[in-house]
Amino acid sequence: MAKGRPGGRRKENAAAPKRPFEVETAVERLREAVRPYPKAALFELSAEGHGSLFEILVACIISIRTLDEVTLPVARQLFARARTPADLVKLSPDEIDELIGACNYHEPKAKQIHEIARRTVAEFGGTLPGDADVLMSFHGVGPKCANLALGIVCNLPLIGVDVHVQRVTNRWGLVHESTPEKTMGALQKKLPQPYWVEINALLVPFGKHICTGTAPMCSTCPLLDMCRQVGVTQHR
Repeated sequence: MAKGRPGGRRKENAAAPKRPFEVETAVERLREAVRPYPKAALFELSAEGHGSLFEILVACIISIRTLDEVTLPVARQLFARARTPADLVKLSPDEIDELIGACNYHEPKAKQIHEIARRTVAEFGGTLPGDADVLMSFHGVGPKCANLALGIVCNLPLIGVDVHVQRVTNRWGLVHESTPEKTMGALQKKLPQPYWVEINALLVPFGKHICTGTAPMCSTCPLLDMCRQVGVTQHR
């Protein structure tokens, strides 16, 4: 492992010439790089047939502060019992909590999910509208979950900025922002709209397996010649 010290590999990479960041080229390379790895949880659930706006929104709530490896089986277990707001509202928050107990913060999430189901039935006839303001009116739903759900299910051009999108795009030097909300706004100016939904699908596995939080795999990264390696002090 190379460390950021005088004469070390990090210094050599930092001083190496970098080509301009080309989004189209980067996306092509990312698609190939993440092909061997599992899909991000929400995209995987959608591919499995859990493609309603309600299911993807609920799965996103489950995924907060929870690894995909936990999110997937937890969401599947919940949806095996209740997939629609009408079915889920029949469960008590305690019953939902029992079903999602393996995810982090399961107790408040169970209450949030039950309330979303209740309001969807009471206010929207059992079907969530594809409206970001409506989704974010639910307690616990922020821009990331709303944008991901609407992008995946409704094909709306929205960017879901999670920890991986935040870290990687700032590490590239493509944006220079301190919060997911600011990164989302900056990416809307940098990325062509056709990539807005896909960027999350690509950067979740890329951030988990290649451009990791600590000691990223820079030596084998297909984007090394464009990446500014912002904040990287050690790498593999």
